[in-house]
Parts: sequence; structure tokens; C-alpha cells
Amino acid sequence: MERVLDNNTDAPRLANLADVLAYEQEASCEERFPITNSYALMKEAAARYGDDLALQLLPTGAENEATIDVSYNQLLAKLTQTANMLSHLGAQVGDPIAIMLTNMLHSHYAIWGAQVLGVAAPLNPVLDAEHLVEIVNTAGSKFLITMAPPHSDSNHWARVEALLDGAPQIETLIVVELPGYTQIDFKFEKKGVNVINYDECIGQQPADHLIFDREIRGDDVAAYFHTGGTTGRPKIAQVTHHNIAWSGQVIEDLVRYRGRFPIMSALPMFHIYGLIAAGIGTLFAGRSILIMTPDGFRNPNVIKLWWHHAARYRIVAFAAVPTILAALLQLPAGDNDLSCLQDVGSGAAPLPKQLRKEFENTFDVRVSNGWGMTETCSLGTRQIPESPAPEGSVGARFPYCELRIVELDGTNVVRDCDVHQSGVLILRGPNIFKGYLNPEDNAKAWVDGDWFNTGDVAYVDSDGFVTLTGRAKDLIIRGGHNIDPVTIEEPLLKHAAVAQVVAIGQPDAYAGELPVAYVELKPEFNGRVTEDELLAYCQDSIAERAAIPKRIEFVKEMPMTVVGKFFKPELRNRSICFVLNNAMQEQGIFGEVSAEFDQARGHVATVKLHKSEQHDLAREVLERFPVVIDFC
Repeated sequence: MERVLDNNTDAPRLANLADVLAYEQEASCEERFPITNSYALMKEAAARYGDDLALQLLPTGAENEATIDVSYNQLLAKLTQTANMLSHLGAQVGDPIAIMLTNMLHSHYAIWGAQVLGVAAPLNPVLDAEHLVEIVNTAGSKFLITMAPPHSDSNHWARVEALLDGAPQIETLIVVELPGYTQIDFKFEKKGVNVINYDECIGQQPADHLIFDREIRGDDVAAYFHTGGTTGRPKIAQVTHHNIAWSGQVIEDLVRYRGRFPIMSALPMFHIYGLIAAGIGTLFAGRSILIMTPDGFRNPNVIKLWWHHAARYRIVAFAAVPTILAALLQLPAGDNDLSCLQDVGSGAAPLPKQLRKEFENTFDVRVSNGWGMTETCSLGTRQIPESPAPEGSVGARFPYCELRIVELDGTNVVRDCDVHQSGVLILRGPNIFKGYLNPEDNAKAWVDGDWFNTGDVAYVDSDGFVTLTGRAKDLIIRGGHNIDPVTIEEPLLKHAAVAQVVAIGQPDAYAGELPVAYVELKPEFNGRVTEDELLAYCQDSIAERAAIPKRIEFVKEMPMTVVGKFFKPELRNRSICFVLNNAMQEQGIFGEVSAEFDQARGHVATVKLHKSEQHDLAREVLERFPVVIDFC
């Protein structure tokens, strides 16, 4: 099928819903985007751009460090060799390949190469061993690709050994070495495990053809992505070849008018956005990616020297989460020439209005906010940098992707919401994944047939622009009154002293939950602002009376996930300990409270009493709170 291309490269692409509808009428999805698998996508990119620069890796992020460069042809050759290596080692078509790597060139080789033969299963390398074992066992992986012990992570190999012990079906361990980052000539032996050096093994494989036969179909699963890193037990989402191929093609078609240029990325490649939108979609558009060290934003050089490297490599665009933008805002550009920088993309979490305004004014760039998730192959809605969208909006839907805002009763749609009326966001289309690997996780994922329930609460205006108003599960429910955390967080972020803020529901014996806020102050305001001052500010700034926080707690640093999202379970645990300890002290009960998130029971408080005779009183006092409590 001959691909239909829109040659109008001057105008912004699909600025609103009217543009999207007209675009869909011009050609079908299949006519515009005929490529149906990730390997064909990479082959097409190599055919177009050949020896042009595709990837650059800064090994440590030092100021004048040389990069390791890879062309499009070299990238295709490496991933072809990887697929051949896996076949040579005994992997069969459709086998899951666990890949536990940081942001390395080998991450691209391994993830895309594994999909040619089997299913790539990228793992977060800093997850605790228990979660890693659960993910690998659920996936059924017999092959594990990881790096030799990195100098930056002394616990990495302990996690690898724990994974091998907990997942005894792993038969082959493929180890990547990177000079300056990992140990070299690393030796490891384990009974029953075949240990292979990655580069030595692929060097023995052909780079220009595959040694096995496979016809990759669009509905074949290409990757397993683990989700739920901020909420507890990981779920495994099945993303198909067509999901990835469609995403790469639609990104290229919608950004072609901007031309080709370098971007920089520190987003983890085990995460859907770093791999798709900031990965294969960027590459298919002919743009090169500067990989900001294997450790990404966890490397202190990356934030500290971000503007230096942006100027040095004449970076035109990059993407980050709001928490990273807030950190970069505290770093002046200094003598670095940032006239090359035009656009910054924000996603993964709500972008506060004040942060966006300050960032744009400080660095003279456009900040566009989009939305997507693992289950939508990272693409859901998008803004056009040159075109206005309502403040707070995450843009309009992608073409050929249907979107509804509905009122739900369980998995049944009660009704579609009116314009500007909030409800649950549901989607279907070529970006929607195949479902979770564990059938139990699919029970509430689908509504009204084949519509995916995102769990996000949003509304749509008359021009098709979507505005997120929160997560259904993140709502603070105070005596039946639903409070969106954003109504607390946005006003507090406008205070001159506040750098970061997270609002959550604190357990309350009467109201069920009460709103509280955790605040990280800007460094120059530490010790100069009190809780009472911020509470008084909230009284004047938060219009919704029920949303005014009952208390504010200062934190030195917000707990974060590896991808830069706030780790709310830790803050909820803190609030549980605070309120239960206070209740015990008021009643003269002697003991301590700890809290943790349990995969089966949710947040669980453990109470250790100093006096056993106070057990009955403690139970009477504490069980009034809506918290699971264990006494020990």
C-alpha cells in the first residue's frame, strides 16, 4: 500500500479538533500509516537517513566529554544482530526477553532487537528485587539482559542475583559492559545459568539479514511494560507492534513541518514515553537523540550541566516531567547560548500554570503540555507549540483515536458528559494496548465493550481540547465531598517560597479524609516561612473552603519515582503515622506506628505498643480511622 503523505510542511499540524476531523476525512488510518511493526519502522528510518546521526551518548555528563555516536545504519545493524543473537541462544518467536538496562545505546539495541524475535520486557533497574521477581515470573522470561555492576549503583548486582534466585526459569544472562560506567571483563557464574557477554556475542552475528524466519503481524505483542510504580503492585501492559508502528508514524507526520534537529533526553527507556515519543517516534522523524548519561536525571551532572549541554549541542527541544522543569527553573542559563532552544514538552503529571509561565518567561521557550500513559503507547492528547490552547489543557486527541468523557457505574457507561462537564476519560483506537498480561487486571480496564478506562477525570471543551482535573483514585473525599488535589496544589505553587507541593487525603475518624499538603520550599526560603504563614495564605487563596488543608508539613525533598513522578504512597504513609501517633498520645497510649503499602491490602499501619495492657484501649481509639491496622 502506498503511503499517503501530507506535503503541507509550513502550517502547524492539527491545532484543534476541526483540523483532526478534516485530516481523518482525507485518508484512512491504514493509507496514512501502512507500517505495522517496529522492525519495519527502523528499517524505513535507516533507508531514509542512512549514515546520519541517530544517537549520541554522554557517558558521564561531564562538561566537555566526548559522545559515543551511532548512525541510523549502525542502529539497524545492532538491533538485527541482537535479534540474531537471541535466536542463536535458543530464544523462540514470541519469547519474552527481560531487559534491565539504564539509558544506554544498548537499551535501543536490546529493546528493538528483542521485538524482532520475541517480546521485549524492559525493567526498571532500581525496582526492589521483590517487584522485579514478580514481573519476570509473570512474564515468564527465560532470558535476562542487564549490565555488569555499574560504578554508580553498588546494589545493582545484588538485585540481579536476587532476581536469578527468585526467577529460576532464567536460563541465559546476557551482560553489557560500558567502559567508564560498568566493571569491565566482569566474571559471574551461577549453576544452571548461561552467562554471555553481549558485545562479544552479537559480534558473531550477521548485521544485514535475519537468521530466522518470522512474519511479524501488527497485533503481535511487541513489549511488556510494567506499570503501577506509584501505586503498588506492578501490572504488565501488552503493547503491540501496531501500537508502536502507528505511534512512530503519526509522530513523524505531525512534526514533519518542524524539520530535523537534535533533541536531548534523560527520560528512562524502560518507560513508555522515553521509549516511544522521545525514542522511536523521534528517530523515525529523522531527529537525533542526545542521551544524557546512563543514569539520566539521577546523575547529578545532568541537571547541573543541562543548559551547558543544551547550548553545546544546539538542542532545539526536549521533554521532561514538571518536577524536572521545576528543578531546571532554579538553574540560571548563565553564559550558555540557548537561542537554539524552541520547545519544551511536559507530560506524565499535571503542569502547574505558574511553573509553565515562569519557565517560558525565564528561558524564552514554549512549553507544551500533553497527556498519555503506558496503555495508550504514550500518546493520548497533544498541544501544538505554535497554536493557542486553553490554559491548563493537554491539547486535542490524536487522529483516528476516539475519546469520550463519561459517567461510569462500575464498568458500565451511565451517560456521556456534556461539554465542560467532568467525567472519566475513556479511549479506543490504534494507540490502545492489547490488555494486561494478568487477566485479573483487565476486569475494570474496559468499559462499554472495547473502550479503555484511563481512570483520569477530565472535561472537553467545544473545540475538543481536553483538560485533566485529576485521577479518580487521587480525589480527597472529605465527608462525601470530592476534592481535587490540584485545587490545593496550584494556589500554593504561586507562593514565592514554594518549590513543590503535593496534596493528599489524611485519614480522619470523622470525615474519612482531610486535606493536607506536603511542601518543599525553595532553598532561599528554608527556615524563613512557617506552616502558619502558609495556612493563612491558603485561607486567602483557596476558594473551595473544604479544600483548605488542615495542616502543612515541610519536606526537605519530595519522594519521587525513577521517572520523576511524586511517590504519593510514601506521603500517605507519613500522614497515617502522624495522625495515629497523635491519637495515641492524646489518650496516653505508649507505642509507635509505622505504615507501608501492601500489595493486597493497600496502606497498612503497624502499631507496636509498649504496654500490653493498653491493647484494648489502643484498638478502640485507632480503629475509628479508615486504615487497616495490625497490632504487634
